[in-house]
Amino acid sequence: MSVWRVILAVIFPPLAVLDKGCGSFLITFILFFCGWVPGVIAALVILNNPER
Repeated sequence: MSVWRVILAVIFPPLAVLDKGCGSFLITFILFFCGWVPGVIAALVILNNPER
């Protein structure tokens, strides 16, 4: 996980997980519009997952 991805995840979470797949993008996008904090948490969890 690079520093730029973390910064992007804090500013606009759906863009940070765009290359992780459609499902990850949609989940992060929906959570981002429900509230900024859930979107950031979801993006950081997805980016921190070593299996993807």
